Amino acid sequence: MVETSHTHSHAPPPTASISSGPKVHTPIAQLHQLHFCINSNPAWPEAIALAFQHYIVMLGSSVMIATILVPQMGGGNGDKARVIQTLTFMAGINTLLQTLFGTRLPTVMGSSFAFIIPVMSIINDFSDSVFTSEGERFRHTMRAIQGSLIISSFVNIILGYSRAWGHWTRSFSPVVIVPVVCVVGLGLFERGFPKLAQCVEIGLPTLILLVISQHILRSFHKRAYTLFVRFGLLFCVAFVWGFAAILTIAGAYTAVRQQTKMSCRTDRSYLISSAPWIKVPYPFQWGAPIFRASHVFGMMGAALVSSAESTGTFFAAARLSGATPPPLHVLSRSIGLQGIGMLLEGIFGAAVGTSASVENVGLLGLTHVGSRRVVEISTGFMLFFSIFGKFGAFFASIPLPIFAATYCVLFGIVAATGISFVQFINFNSMRNLYILGLSLFLGISIPQYFNGFKVTADHYPIKTPGGWFNDIFNTIFSSPPTVAILVGSVLDNMIDAKHTRDDRGLQWWVPFQRREGDDRNEEFYSYPLRIHEYIPSRFH
Repeated sequence: MVETSHTHSHAPPPTASISSGPKVHTPIAQLHQLHFCINSNPAWPEAIALAFQHYIVMLGSSVMIATILVPQMGGGNGDKARVIQTLTFMAGINTLLQTLFGTRLPTVMGSSFAFIIPVMSIINDFSDSVFTSEGERFRHTMRAIQGSLIISSFVNIILGYSRAWGHWTRSFSPVVIVPVVCVVGLGLFERGFPKLAQCVEIGLPTLILLVISQHILRSFHKRAYTLFVRFGLLFCVAFVWGFAAILTIAGAYTAVRQQTKMSCRTDRSYLISSAPWIKVPYPFQWGAPIFRASHVFGMMGAALVSSAESTGTFFAAARLSGATPPPLHVLSRSIGLQGIGMLLEGIFGAAVGTSASVENVGLLGLTHVGSRRVVEISTGFMLFFSIFGKFGAFFASIPLPIFAATYCVLFGIVAATGISFVQFINFNSMRNLYILGLSLFLGISIPQYFNGFKVTADHYPIKTPGGWFNDIFNTIFSSPPTVAILVGSVLDNMIDAKHTRDDRGLQWWVPFQRREGDDRNEEFYSYPLRIHEYIPSRFH
């Protein structure tokens, strides 16, 4: 196993004696089981293969979002392919910006579901308008989304570079971070087994094979351990995808309902036939942006939610890559840079904004590889396959239940990472139990109520004459991490906060929040100053 750098802990020593009785596990600031941490890198061939795996994992969200939105905009299969190309292209750009100049954590910046509500409002606003064709309606809607993304991006830019976001996160303690990171994973349960069950004959085998390969097959041989721990997901996806293709060719889905065909068949995406061979996304590709105040304000709510969701994901990524928790100034600049990314997405015509990809952070834990370089290399695949459309469409045609099966594992790892922060607080304190339980429960329960209300009543609970007002608050309360942050931070700083400093874990937390608070902060989060970090060792 390759050693991780600086694995010593600044956590307080355990109070129980370890000389007798059961073994006491000392709280540690960084995980020791990582094969490669944030600054250590696998061999280049292995790094490239791991990077391709990150590309495959992030692709699922882009395909899901395009599949949901494009048909309702009036777009066809060609439009859907171009939207996926643009989302992937912008994911590559924003991931590279974050890993180089933002958090410097190995996080992929993927398409965010937080923008679905305001985008659907824009779609509905134009549904009754008269257009010469559905294609014109699609382009007009995309132009309105462009304008909303451009203006709303300044919310994140101002919050980040004014340090306002960092000052707010200063009030966070491990008591807040535990439920936030937990619901970052648990709150996405609808993208897990419910999507898998839409085609259980290919989704369930993917999940079972992934678990078996990760924890049973890897024990047969030393080389098998490396292959199945680091590339088990890639093998499982390829195997079941081939199995789904055989079922499709054999006619297993000929006489089934349309929804089953769309979920199970490998030839129902129509992406390969409709995608262009070469197409470079360019500024204002859908036309001049359209600015409407009601659309902009609604999108601002999504910008706030994406910041909250990314913050929870960043803490999980730091834990799973062997880094210290991100300091306040790093969180501020990352949110500011995320705003710049939204601005670029509006200019280039993406359908939604981005946030830190939860599934790719889960992949760090699945492979035990938290290397920043691997994620930076993955941006090359994102950019290449977004430009050469036929090749990208080939991988984008993987049935969504296969992606959903992998999410069951990856989201679970992120949720468990949130639980790991419990070691830094006094878990015997009724005060802490109260805050943790209420934040965790409401973080899941309130968004479930809002989303369930939409399914039954065809609109969200907050419905006033002001559409922009509805979009802002429906978006906020439909996001589990945002609700958990609001509930946790308010309760943790109101309920006996001054007299429970040690119980809240602040004696462990505070040193990591300042720029000079821990000597590892500069190592993990400073800008790259030396080019040899990115040059193969044989050329040093």
